[in-house]
Amino acid sequence: MNDAPDGQDEVLAFLADPASHGGHAVKRIDTHAASVFLAGDRALKIKRAVRFPFLDFSTPDKRKAACEAELAVNTPYAPEIYRRVVAITRQTNGSLAIGGNGMPVEWALEMRRFDEQRTLDHLDDIDEALADALGRAVAAAHARAKRVEAEPWITALGSYIDEHASAFRERPQIFAPAEVDAFARDSRRVYQHIVPLLRERGRRGLIRRIHGDLHLGNIVLIDRKPVLFDAIEFSDIVASGDVLYDLAFLLMDLLERGLAGAANIVFNRYLNEAHRNQDLDGLRALPFFLTMRAAIRAMVTAARMDRAAPADRPAIADAARAYFDFAKRAIVPVPPKFVAVGGLSGTGKTRLARTLAPEIGPMPGAVIVRSDVERKALFGVGETEELTAEAYTPAANERVYELSAERARHVIAAGHAAIVDAVFARPNERKAMAAEATGCGVVLRGLFLTAELGVRLSRVGGRTNDASDANQDVVRAQENYDLGGLDWSQIDASGTPEETAARARAALD
Repeated sequence: MNDAPDGQDEVLAFLADPASHGGHAVKRIDTHAASVFLAGDRALKIKRAVRFPFLDFSTPDKRKAACEAELAVNTPYAPEIYRRVVAITRQTNGSLAIGGNGMPVEWALEMRRFDEQRTLDHLDDIDEALADALGRAVAAAHARAKRVEAEPWITALGSYIDEHASAFRERPQIFAPAEVDAFARDSRRVYQHIVPLLRERGRRGLIRRIHGDLHLGNIVLIDRKPVLFDAIEFSDIVASGDVLYDLAFLLMDLLERGLAGAANIVFNRYLNEAHRNQDLDGLRALPFFLTMRAAIRAMVTAARMDRAAPADRPAIADAARAYFDFAKRAIVPVPPKFVAVGGLSGTGKTRLARTLAPEIGPMPGAVIVRSDVERKALFGVGETEELTAEAYTPAANERVYELSAERARHVIAAGHAAIVDAVFARPNERKAMAAEATGCGVVLRGLFLTAELGVRLSRVGGRTNDASDANQDVVRAQENYDLGGLDWSQIDASGTPEETAARARAALD
């Protein structure tokens, strides 16, 4: 068949015909490199006969190989979506058929059709449960991902800076030249600073074959669970990267849409699932990763101007500019902060920490180090599994506080913000955390929540599926604690979570 782009016209017209799909209505979606035909419960994706610097689909053999690669790459992410590669064939009577016995003239990736309105970019809000599930899904995908050679990707990452700057300079009506020059200069400076860190992460196996295009439009809810799809298949380099670079695309997309709370939940759930101190060290690179992901979106969005109707171009320009502004903000250094939230069981420490975290420190907000989670990790059980009394001996408690301080130390050393959530009933525990902060070169901001016994009993009694093992007997026993001198800000937590948060913010300010 003709390998020029218009040589696919017959195949595209055939797939757009309802008669080719048993009479089902057909919806066609075109991108710069593919055409997707939705009919009934099936989706057929054709690679367009195009060639770009980063991909080449110019011949049928190359398009077949690309379909096979997409199937292989994406089946581990979404086996419920990806089915097979099928030929579009020329029958003996000259007609075309899907999977017929004639000569193949084109190739399609066959997928299960899903509700396009259930991709996450169509949702107005992402609640706590979905954000938590997202963090788990990305962590699980990265746990399966294969490690790759780090140096080619690290080199390519640096080259993206100039590629983005060149693309921005072609559109001075959106991106002012002086801003582009400053952005490129700042990006190069930060990149050079983190290269040794990236090489170390490569040695530790944290540069892997990743999804590569992990934005909200490539995640869909199926059976109320987030499913990742449409991972990069056309370039080994583009599909490689630090696991935090992959996560950064999702975080950036959430933040840019104003979903800071969801972004912070995804972020903390991911870190807890992976539970690697190396990822806390890697947070030093996160601002740069967020910047690069936003710059990619700015560049791709601006490119849509070339194909858009004149009436649509102002909105596209505004969207591209918003991504560029995000990229500029993300790379600006923000001083690290160290906050500790203490209080007896049932005072609402964890809820307060989760409320404050998106507001503190560099994007996407503070890392929450929760002693209950650290205890479960120490004893090798699931986060919501109940531990026995031996996990709560004085020696075990001391070790949990040490581990919590250690994780916070990694976070602060990476230039990020940490919130440690623990009871902190004993003066020595509070003093040790303050000394930890001093050793990190920051000042500890300590908050100690208080509430009457009845309030605490009621709250603990209503807990389900939580990392804390504290029950009402524990709450009653804590009434006998000698808290000693409290030099932290005492926060009345007897009211609503919103009231507690307001008092905490006032104390921090």
